[in-house]
Amino acid sequence: MNETSLSLLSRLRTPDSDVWNQLAELYSPLLRLWLRKYDVQNSDADDLLQEVLLAVSKDVSRFQHGGQPGAFRGWMRAILVNRLRKFWRARDRGPQARADSDLDARLAQLDDPASEMSRIWDRDHDQYVLRQLLALTEPHFESATWQAFCRVSLDGEKPAAVARELGISLNAVCLAKSRVLRRLRQESEGLVESSTSFPAKS
Repeated sequence: MNETSLSLLSRLRTPDSDVWNQLAELYSPLLRLWLRKYDVQNSDADDLLQEVLLAVSKDVSRFQHGGQPGAFRGWMRAILVNRLRKFWRARDRGPQARADSDLDARLAQLDDPASEMSRIWDRDHDQYVLRQLLALTEPHFESATWQAFCRVSLDGEKPAAVARELGISLNAVCLAKSRVLRRLRQESEGLVESSTSFPAKS
C-alpha cells in the first residue's frame, strides 16, 4: 500500500471519527446479516454489532495485512466468530441448553478458513463491500461520469454505444471508466481480494 492511498484500511489507522463512521456504515448491514444467521435476535444485534466494531477499532493498529488476498475479511470473520461465541457463553446457552441447535458446529465451520461457510463469508463480504463502496464513491463524480462508468463497467455495454446515447465522446466514456475504477481500487485496497471486477447492480 502506498502512502497516498485512499484505502479505507489505510485511513483506519489514524484517529479520525469520520473514517470510523464510514467503516460502521460500510460494514454494519453485512455484520447484521451474519448475526441473524447465527441466531442473534434483533433486540441483541445492536449491542453485539457495536462490540464487533469496537474490537476492530481496538485491534486494527496491530492488524498486519502482509499482502495476502482476503487477509482483512478473514480477520473480520475471526472477530465476528469470537464475539458470537462470547455472546452465547455469557447468556449461559451452551450446547446442553441448545440441544436442538447446531450453532456450535456452524460457528466452528465459520471459524475454519477452509470450510464452505468461510467461502460463503468471503463471497458475501467482497460482493457486499464492493456494492457499498460504489454507493460511497458515487457522490465524488459528476452524474454523466458516473452514468458512463455504470453502463460500461457494471452493465457491460459497449463504450461506443454509451458515448452515442449520452452524447459524449468515446474518450470521455473511457476516461470516466478509468477514473471511477481507479478510485474504487484505491478505496477497496486491502479490503477485498479483487477490486477489478464489480457485481452488476441489483
